[in-house]
Order: sequence, then structure tokens, then C-alpha cells
Amino acid sequence: MTPRLALAAALLAVAAGRAEAQPGSGAVVVLPFENPAADPRLHWVRDGVAVLVSDVLDAAGHEVVGRDERDSAFERLQLPLLAPLSRASAMKVGWAVGAATVVVGRVELVEQELVVSARLVNLEAGRLLPEAASRGSMADLFTVASSVAAALAGRGDTPLRWQAPPSLAAFEMYIRGLIAEAPAVQRTSFEQALKAAPAYDAVRLALWRLHTEQGEHQRALERVAAVGADSPLSREARFAAAMSLLSLGRDDEAFSTLRALQADAPVAAVANALGVLQLRRGSPPQSGQATYYFNQATEIDPLDADYAFNLGYAYLRDKDPRAAAYWLREAVRREPADGEAHFVLAIALRQAGAATEADRERELARRLSSRYETPEAPPSGGGDPVPRGLERLRDRLDQPSARVDTFVTASGQRDQAGLAAFHLDAGRRAFDREADREAARELRRALYLSPYLAEAHLLLGRIHLRGGRAEEAVQTLKIAIWSEESAAAHVVLGEAFLALEDPVAARAAVDRALALDPQSVDAAALKARLPAPR
Repeated sequence: MTPRLALAAALLAVAAGRAEAQPGSGAVVVLPFENPAADPRLHWVRDGVAVLVSDVLDAAGHEVVGRDERDSAFERLQLPLLAPLSRASAMKVGWAVGAATVVVGRVELVEQELVVSARLVNLEAGRLLPEAASRGSMADLFTVASSVAAALAGRGDTPLRWQAPPSLAAFEMYIRGLIAEAPAVQRTSFEQALKAAPAYDAVRLALWRLHTEQGEHQRALERVAAVGADSPLSREARFAAAMSLLSLGRDDEAFSTLRALQADAPVAAVANALGVLQLRRGSPPQSGQATYYFNQATEIDPLDADYAFNLGYAYLRDKDPRAAAYWLREAVRREPADGEAHFVLAIALRQAGAATEADRERELARRLSSRYETPEAPPSGGGDPVPRGLERLRDRLDQPSARVDTFVTASGQRDQAGLAAFHLDAGRRAFDREADREAARELRRALYLSPYLAEAHLLLGRIHLRGGRAEEAVQTLKIAIWSEESAAAHVVLGEAFLALEDPVAARAAVDRALALDPQSVDAAALKARLPAPR
């Protein structure tokens, strides 16, 4: 098989294997390209090439992880954005964002000629695939980067849907704005890019995000209002405008904009935004109940935890605790570590008369978040004890959701306990041979069928810890302990706290492990590694 065919097969396998991947998988994440010579002229180019490659892959029909989500993964994993990454670290980033494939590459100037090379890392196999490369002058940056991306996508040319930036000067300022840390520098760079290319709509959306983050909703609205109806980013701009209108309290205009978007092409994020708007303004009867729109969102994207939460929360606000409990259970099935969902589920269960189950959910919420350490105040004078303002809004059309395997959704009529045991055993065997991606996929399938399966949470916590995701490990292990307390889970929790440089919490976990099993060799070994108490 030729390198190009091998690369094409890898990405086709990504697309074809989405149903077999873990939540949020099937995607490609493009990491910042390396600048091996630390050439200051290429400081912005390394990110610029990553943006161009991402855009071409997206135009070719591949699911691409957004830059913001990628950078958040770097932050969670405490990895430097500027330093070269080992293959193991690159795989950690891909795993953290739920991708199936990672693009890594480098940019160099060789005799004043720009050389861009890249390759795919197949996370399932844990191996690098053959390299694609192109070279040309700096003025040919768009052609050089897009040809590499086309090769990665298994194409002979760039997809027709892809549009190159309007000019190299505008693109450089746009990228400098993206990589700048200070908002003032970002704003200046974006303004310069827009001055150089007034029709550069990606810059308008970047300015919208910047203004929105700083609470300047009117200015944000003005930025995206100038995006034309014929622009490839028109839908994103209209959705962004609706978010600004909502923030400005111009509810009727926001509602009209969202309804028009939904009429063009139904999208879960738009249906969800309509539900949030109706919930906040009291759902005028003539325009539909919030639950109607949240139902639409869950029908379009049935595996999204936030949409299930919003639907359950809206039912609870409508004083239908049984329907609320059903959908909130679905939310925690999809995202077991969501303390807020467990907290609201506890309220719904209490109102539905299931006090014992409500107390268990309330205790799990307390373990997952210190926000729920103090019991909620009882309703006064028969008032509504449900907290306000918990509805969840997606402010971007392309924001990915955490997904559970679609394979599992077809199993609702089957023996769930037996099927959960099957996936747990498969996950256990994959864990033992250190096939962590496969193990996590099987364990999440088991947990979807049996959300409080302690061993599955314990193994998933160990996978998080082995992958350097100590905070995620802590949350998962707390659920394991709540589901079925064991010395083994407390030991792994202690390991996670030690990785987070919290020796006090680590010692408490070890002491509890030894209380449960005084003969635990693992607990004793971990205790010996802890620093002496002050």
C-alpha cells in the first residue's frame, strides 16, 4: 500500500469506526506544528499551519477537534504549547479530546524555503503513519499547507469547500491574535487582520468571542452582523448573533433568529438554545414550551448529557418530578461525574417520593463537588426549592458533545446486566494488556448499561491516572467508592491525589484503605512513599 493510500485508509477507518469508538471519538486533532530550529520567523507559522490543515480536513468531511478544546487539553495535561511533544504526550492529547487520530508535524526554513511535513498518529494502534510533506516559498504558505492536508486526507487536491484566507498578511495577524495571551494584544491583531481583509469572516467570529468573553455583547453583535448570507460562516455568525441578542435581553429577536436557523436545518445546539431562551423567559404559550425544544435537542443528539440535563431540569421547573428524574438519570448515565446533575436528580427524586434514592444521589453530589457540602435549604411557604439558572447553553454550533457509543443505544431491549458484565470483562482484559483506549471504550459501554458499576469506575480511574489525567481519575474514583467502597479504590485515589501534589488528601485515602484492609500491600507501599506529615 502506498503512503497516500495508507493515510487515506487511516482516516477512512476513523470515519467508519465512529460507532466503535469511545465517547467523542472518530475525530482528528491537529497539534501545533513543531519549530525544531526555534526560528522566530516561524513562531506564528506553526499554529497557522495547524489551522490551515484543520480547515482543509474539515472541508474534506472529517470531524476535526476545535482549537479551543485542543488547547484546554494541553492545559489539563500541563503540557507546554510551544515545546515539542513526545509521541506519548501527543497521544495523551488525542485521548483527552476523544480523538481517534492525531496530526503531528513540523515547519522549517531550508535555504529560505518553507518545508512543511506532517503525519498521522493512529491512537488505536499507537503508531505513526507515513509522512506527507510539501515545500515552497513563504508566500506559498496556503498552497504548501493545503497540499499536506490533502495528502493526509487521501486526496490528490484540496476539497472545493475549502477557501484559502484572503491574504497572507491578514492570516498572519489573525493567527497572532489567536496565540496572543493578553486580550488587548488579541484585539489589536484581529483589528489589523480585519483592516487588511474586511471580508475575513473568521476574524469577525474571533472578535465576537473576544467581545463576548469581556461582556461586550453589543460590540460582539456588531461584529457578526456584518457577515454576509453567502459566507460559508453565515450559520455560525447568525447563531453567534442570537447568543448576543439573548445576552442583551432582546429575546424576541433572538427567538426569531434561532427559529429561522432551525427551519433551515435542524441542529441540536439551536433547539437547545431555543429551550434555554424559553426557560429563562417563562415559555410564552404561543411560542412553545422549553421542554418541547429540549426534547428536539435530545432527539437530534440523543447521547448528549447536557441536553438530557436541560430536559430533566425543565421538567422539574414545570413541577413534573417523575419526568425530570427520568431525564436526569439519563444525564448522569452519560456523564457519571456530573455533580450538578446528581444534585438536581436528588431534588427530583425527593419530590417524587423516593427519599432513600434521593439521599444517595445527594451524597454522591457532595462527594463530587464541595458546592454541595451544605444541604439545600427546604422550601419556604411551599416555594420552589429548585435552583435557578442551571440551564446549559452551547454558544457555538460546532461544539462537540461527550458521546456514548452508538452501539450501546441499540442494546436497550437486551439483558443489560449480562451485557454490562460482558463489556466489563472485555475492558478488564484490555486494561491488563495496557490497551487503554480499547479498555476505556469497553468500560464506558458497561457504565452506560450499569452507571454505578464500581469495578468499571475503578478501572477507568486507573486508566485516567496512567494517562496523566489525575483530576479526572479523582472524580471517577469518588464514584467508584460511592458505588462500592473498597481498599483498592482508596489506594488508587491516594495515588491520584499524590499526582496532584495533595499529600494530605492522599494520606487520608491511604488511611481509609488500611482501615478497610490492614493487610493491603499496595496501601502500605503508597503510605511509605508519602512525605512525613507536618
